[in-house]
Amino acid sequence: MAIHLNHTIVHARDPAASAQFLSDILGVPGPKPFGPFMEVHVDNDVTLAFIRAEPDEIIVEHYAFLVSEGEFDQIFGRIRERGLQYWADPAHRHPGVINHNDGGRGVYWNDPNGHYLEIITRPYGSGGA
Repeated sequence: MAIHLNHTIVHARDPAASAQFLSDILGVPGPKPFGPFMEVHVDNDVTLAFIRAEPDEIIVEHYAFLVSEGEFDQIFGRIRERGLQYWADPAHRHPGVINHNDGGRGVYWNDPNGHYLEIITRPYGSGGA
């Protein structure tokens, strides 16, 4: 059997709102409840399971999504439409621009809980500029 990531738990102050935020930005189907979680399913059969946590219990994580060029344009358009801050890098040193790592495009932004979200069109280390 091949090994595939199936799901990960995402801490959130408001799981429903946070899951809806992610599904809206990515353009994937809306979240579904499962036990104490609000789940967002992405196309490679991975689920992000949002669970309620107190602000001091939230572990800020980084979630990167590999997308096509067309999907990048759509998602980045939704980021800009919402007036969200975005950066070319995870350290937030290059605000308001995207990166062109490995000959593709990438951008970082934060969700309402402070999690670092990223979309890229080429996997890191795949070549290019």
